[in-house]
Amino acid sequence: MRGLTNAIRSRTPRTVFYANSYAITLAEEDPAFAAAMGKADAIFCDGFGVYLASRILGSSVPQRFAWPDWIERLGVACRDEGVSMFFLGAKEGVAAAAARKLEMAAPGLRIDSHHGHFPKDDASSRVVIDLVNRSGAAVLLVGFGMPLQEKWIAEHRQHLQPIVVFSVGAMFDYVAGNIRRGPRWATQYGFEWLSRLVIEPRRLWRRYLLGLPEFAVLVGRQWVAARPRLGTESR
Repeated sequence: MRGLTNAIRSRTPRTVFYANSYAITLAEEDPAFAAAMGKADAIFCDGFGVYLASRILGSSVPQRFAWPDWIERLGVACRDEGVSMFFLGAKEGVAAAAARKLEMAAPGLRIDSHHGHFPKDDASSRVVIDLVNRSGAAVLLVGFGMPLQEKWIAEHRQHLQPIVVFSVGAMFDYVAGNIRRGPRWATQYGFEWLSRLVIEPRRLWRRYLLGLPEFAVLVGRQWVAARPRLGTESR
């Protein structure tokens, strides 16, 4: 949380996205999404596949973060810094329910919210951006789903006044209790994708049953391409 608190105290704007296997394969297929990801000040590892691939390729990321695991710490950090948050996304009522739960977990924290089911055209976005800015929130969490949330943030970041802006995917549904997480062993040892597939098969079957093999192929190609260089470095 040190980076967050430093940004808040210095009022240095930061945009933070996350990467998982879906993000990697999507970036290969969608140049606009790849460009949006490139505008982030930081990208953290949200998926075990990316964590494992980084180790295979010899540039391991220090840690994997999943939003449900650290949202409470983020809320406490904001409360302790005396700043408020804004939850933007999900169906009507979901972000508000998630906000109330986090406020209960971090007494004294204030969170405003707005659903994510609005047209993402310029006129509608300006209205929502005005709501966010008038709230005075220092930290904005946007949960439209990937790649829409990253593209929307990148397009409108210059008009968003919160100091730190995060993309959060389906986090509001998890915090509100609308979607349950898999068992602890699955989330810790790389099988969260399987539990998510069991819980939401209609929404996620394509992402995992087609996307994971595609991700494995991309990692394999990069490993093969890097072998001569890695061999030279090891001598």
